[in-house]
Amino acid sequence: MELILKEDIIGLGFKNDIVNVKSGYGRNYLIPQGKAVIASPSAKKVLAENLKQQAHKLAAQKAAAEEKAATLQGVALCIAAKVSATGQLYGSVNAATVAEELKKQGKEVDRKIITMRDIKKVGDYVALVHFYKGVTVEVPVTVVAEGAEAPVAEEPEAAPAVVEEAPVEAPVEEEEAPAAE
Repeated sequence: MELILKEDIIGLGFKNDIVNVKSGYGRNYLIPQGKAVIASPSAKKVLAENLKQQAHKLAAQKAAAEEKAATLQGVALCIAAKVSATGQLYGSVNAATVAEELKKQGKEVDRKIITMRDIKKVGDYVALVHFYKGVTVEVPVTVVAEGAEAPVAEEPEAAPAVVEEAPVEAPVEEEEAPAAE
């Protein structure tokens, strides 16, 4: 089913895009919610005329989106969360959490334009912020244990100790190998 979108829908398309969707999705959700209309030949002609008349307005919107995107260039987030002993988060870090952290830094971003998977472990991730068609910014997100920066630093010290023990075991295996020959 071919539809003309009346608003931006993340994962599907942007306003005034012509998209193909399954008929059930179009008839049961997009059209009744007022998010799309059927792309009949007359609707396509009306769309083309509207786009021609609004070209300068759309260019201004894109320029404004590029300005907002420029403010997020170089921004990196560090989010502290409660973590279990195994590194699993209690709960998750999602788009709403990223939007709150950006707001704390003075950057107003709607959570609906942020796409990312829910983060369930400590580590480095990337959140995509879609400002406008073709204007997307990647924001690096680092999730750390809440109030436990020192234990996180101790864990890498424990890992080399295991690595130091491994070479000790390796010569023992080498001695056994010649004996087996």
